[in-house]
Amino acid sequence: MASLLEIRKKIGGIKNTKKITKAMQLVATSKMKLFQRKAVSTRNYVWDLLGALDQNLDPSIESKYLEKRKTGKVLFVLYTSDKGLCGPLNTNMIKTLFRSDKWKNTLEGDRLLITIGKKSYEFAKSNKIKVEKHFNGLPENLKTIDTFNVIDKLLEYWNSKECKEIIFVAPHFQNTFTFYPKLKTFLPFSEEMVKSQLGHKGESLPKENKLAYMLYEPSKERVVESLFLLVIQGMFIQSFFELKASEYSSRMLAMQNATDAADSMIIDLTRTYNKSRQQVITQQLAELIGASEAV
Repeated sequence: MASLLEIRKKIGGIKNTKKITKAMQLVATSKMKLFQRKAVSTRNYVWDLLGALDQNLDPSIESKYLEKRKTGKVLFVLYTSDKGLCGPLNTNMIKTLFRSDKWKNTLEGDRLLITIGKKSYEFAKSNKIKVEKHFNGLPENLKTIDTFNVIDKLLEYWNSKECKEIIFVAPHFQNTFTFYPKLKTFLPFSEEMVKSQLGHKGESLPKENKLAYMLYEPSKERVVESLFLLVIQGMFIQSFFELKASEYSSRMLAMQNATDAADSMIIDLTRTYNKSRQQVITQQLAELIGASEAV
C-alpha cells in the first residue's frame, strides 16, 4: 500500500506541474502572437525607411554614417533574453557570434562587445570575455523613448570614431517554428547593406524611380541624416521585437514539450499504479482463499 500511495503522490505532483507548463504555454503563445505582429509591422516599416534611404543615396551626399573607415575597432552588439526556459534560442545566438568568421578574424584588441540581455552577459562573464557595456531589463512594452538610451551609447562609439563597424547579432523571426540568428551590419551604411537588409523587397525597387524631382526641406542632406537615425532606431526596435517573438515562440514549444512529457509520465505511472493495485487485490484474494481453506 505504501508503494501505491507513493505512486499516487507522484501522479498528483506531475499533474500539478502539467498545469503550470500548460499555463506557461498559453501565456507564451499569447505574447508570441503579440510580438510577432509587432515584429512584422516594424520590419515593414524599416524596409520602407531603407527603401526611402536607398532612393536618396548618391555619391554626392557626404555623411558620417557612410564613412568607410580603415582604422578603429569592430563593435559587436549581442542580443539575448533575460530569462531562460526558451529552448536553444540564447545558445544559438551566442554561438552565432563567437563562432562566426567575423569574430574569429578580428583581433582581440580590435573587438568591442556590448551585451543586451542577462544571458549574453552571464556567458561573456563566465568565459572571461571583456564586455564594454551591458544593458539589462529592457521593458517588454518597449517605447521609442526607451531605445534612445541604448542607441545613443552605440552612436557615441561611431561619432567618436572609436569603431569602424557596428555589427548586430539578433534573431530573424520568420514564423512560429522558424527563426535563426543573423549578423546585421548597422554601420557604415552602403548600397550593399541596404539591399541585404531589404531582402526580396529590396530587389523589387526599380532603380529608375530615383526621387530626382523631390523637393527637400530644409535640405537633402538634412533629410538623409534624419533617415539614417530613423533606420538605426527602427532596426534596433525591429531586432528587439524579433527577439521577443522568437523567445516566446521557443518558450511555447518548450512548455508544449514539457506538457507532452508530463502526459506520457502520467500514463506510465497510471499503468504502473493499476498493475500494483491489481497485484495487491490478487494477493488479498489469495490470502482470503488460503485462510478459508485453513479454517
